[in-house]
Order: sequence, then C-alpha cells, then structure tokens
Amino acid sequence: MNNTDLKHRVIFEDNHLLVIDKLAGELVQGDATGDVDVLKLAKEYIGKKYNKPGNVFMGLPHRLDRPTSGVVVLCRTSKALTRVSKMFRDREIDKIYHCLVEGKMEVQEGELKHQLKKDSKLNKSFISKDSDAKQAHLAYRCIKEFNHYSMLEIKLFTGRHHQIRAQLSAVGHPIKGDLKYGAKRSNRHKNFCLHAYALSMLHPITNAPITFTSNADILSEWGMV
Repeated sequence: MNNTDLKHRVIFEDNHLLVIDKLAGELVQGDATGDVDVLKLAKEYIGKKYNKPGNVFMGLPHRLDRPTSGVVVLCRTSKALTRVSKMFRDREIDKIYHCLVEGKMEVQEGELKHQLKKDSKLNKSFISKDSDAKQAHLAYRCIKEFNHYSMLEIKLFTGRHHQIRAQLSAVGHPIKGDLKYGAKRSNRHKNFCLHAYALSMLHPITNAPITFTSNADILSEWGMV
C-alpha cells in the first residue's frame, strides 16, 4: 500500500469517524523524527476530498505502537472524540489482534493472566509481583501454523502497556521480529508481526453497533505467502 495515499486505506468514513488501515512502521501521531504520520495524512485527506481550507479538525482517541499495523479510529468532530475517548478509557471497545509468534502453541486456545509493571525508562513491561503491578488478561487461539511460527488471534480484556508482546513472551512465544521481548531475530523491515485486525464499538452519535475490520493482506506483508 502507498504510504502517503490514505484513500486506499480507508475502512470506514462518515461525518463523525474516519477509520483507516495503519501501516507497520507508520507513526499515528507526529514526533521528533518528523516522519509522516496518520493524523497529518487524515487531515490532508479530508481537506482535499471536501475542499476544506485551513486546519481540518481530526481527533485521535487511541494509538498503536509504530511497528504495529491495523485499524486506527480517528474522530472528525469534537463530540465524537469525547465519546470515543471515553469508550476506550472505560474499556467498552472490543479489540481483536492477529500476530505471528515463534514456535507452535502447546495449547491451541486459552487465556493468559499476568501482573504487569511498566518501566518507563526502558519503555518495556515486565511480569511482576510488586504491589503496583496491574493485571493483564487476554484470550488467544491459534488460527494457522507454519514450520516455525504460529498465527494467533488475540482478544484483549485489559489494555496494558505492551500487553500482548509481554504476555506472549512470558509463555515462551515472542512475536516474530520483536527483539525487545525476546524474538530470535529482527524482521526485514524491523517491524514486528502484530496487527490490529478488528475493532467493535457503538457509534458515538447513532449508538449503533459497528465493527471495523482491516483489509490488509497481512500474511503477504509478513512474508508468509
């Protein structure tokens, strides 16, 4: 997919929401690198499509780590931003991820529960017994196996820092390419194989249930086909 042409990556669009497929390695929001980011591309896309002069409003109610690809929800109105941000804070949004992990799962389907503690200096989370560690809970199922890897579908019940990466590493199955959490080697493009596949929520204005699903051919992008 073209890095700067957002129109081919739009999953859903109405007067209140813009949902896109983020590329692995792409920033959600600008940082000191000055690299192209999703928020800027979204503003440019709306401005051009609807011939809006000046600064286009675009709110960002959640984020994905730079190496992670997949569904990102942006808000086109302040009312939508306030409501969707609250949904994320209150864990009223269901998130499904796909990932490729090293090895084959001994148990094909199950749940993982750990206590996680974030180290801000290292930007990493660790399994911890400290009193300030927070519970991390996810469910997984194996949806495809390869010679040395397993493709998992992950459902998050909590939203901890680096939760999927830390928990899978803790059970001996780090995400492919994720050197920070114990992967054996990096991927060709230095991104790891974690993809935000689908997100389900109530529409912030109509209250109708809606699911956004990534259109990316992720196995191809991971070099597995």
